[in-house]
Amino acid sequence: MARLPRLTVAEFPHHVIQRGNDRQAIFRDEVDFERMIELLIEHASREKVAVHSYVLMTNHLHLLVTPQTVTGLPRMMQAVGRRYVQYFNRRHGRTGTLWEGRYRATAIQTERYCLACMTYIDLNPVRAGMVKRPEDYRWSSHDHYRGLRSDKLITVPPVYWALGNTPFEREARYGELVAQGPTAEVQRSLTDSTLKGWALGDPDFLALLQTRTTRRLAQGRPGRRPAKTK
Repeated sequence: MARLPRLTVAEFPHHVIQRGNDRQAIFRDEVDFERMIELLIEHASREKVAVHSYVLMTNHLHLLVTPQTVTGLPRMMQAVGRRYVQYFNRRHGRTGTLWEGRYRATAIQTERYCLACMTYIDLNPVRAGMVKRPEDYRWSSHDHYRGLRSDKLITVPPVYWALGNTPFEREARYGELVAQGPTAEVQRSLTDSTLKGWALGDPDFLALLQTRTTRRLAQGRPGRRPAKTK
């Protein structure tokens, strides 16, 4: 069966995962992390992609983004991926591929999954046992939303502004959501839908999304097709 094209729909949030080939490290030191952030800032601006949340792990990365155009996200990821590999290979004296195939991405429903995806992304270093608290990990957008530092890469989504009337209220409420964390079911849904390329949301969201794309949004039910009636 032919591989489905990646799902990209303008003006909807998308969860993105890019992994290193054979789980190898794609960031070896602070300079590598900083270079990736520089490239994301440059190409997100150029391609009109709003980056709401991110985490750069040792061998993979997560993004939550909203592209203004259907071509913005693919163009951004292609440019960032190509330029980062050129930089990485030159700096570390290596050749060949760095990525595990193409990046994975899918559209998610804002109301149900945007904040959950942000907290899911923030908690990646904690789940991996790298730190005890997300604020102890430098290479994510968590500290921006807690008021601990300003991040040039970040465009704050409307659902965050709705958390409170003042910066203190929003930062405190977001901290509570991170401490609570998404449920195991939501974590699985965010991961599986992104890796498999199926849109994530309720039936009304999927129906709305289907008006914006001809690409199939959900996996069909398994089983044989019903026999034709005579």
